[in-house]
Amino acid sequence: MIPKVMEMEKFVIQGLLFDFYGELLTDRQKEVYSSVVLEDYSLSEVAQDLGISRQGVHDMIRRCNGILEGYEAKLHLVEKFLNIRSDVQHIHELAVRKNESEIMDLTDHILKEL
Repeated sequence: MIPKVMEMEKFVIQGLLFDFYGELLTDRQKEVYSSVVLEDYSLSEVAQDLGISRQGVHDMIRRCNGILEGYEAKLHLVEKFLNIRSDVQHIHELAVRKNESEIMDLTDHILKEL
């Protein structure tokens, strides 16, 4: 796989993990993780803003990734979400082929909500 695509997938997965399990992190962990991973601040910028070392920010990001991945390993909410979204997309594609407008409308609604 192309490295840029793999990096993009990693970013999407990190975002989904944070969306599903982020509230289970401490306020400080959420602040650091969202700044670095979601808002694309550098480790140095976050370290300076929070008055901690760059290494401390790096360690916290790694720890948060481990925590979020641990929750996913136990609960599988992101996996279930992605499977449901894929299934609904497939239903939508089938409805388009058969021109079933009511099903297409419903699947459009569900996909927007997901």
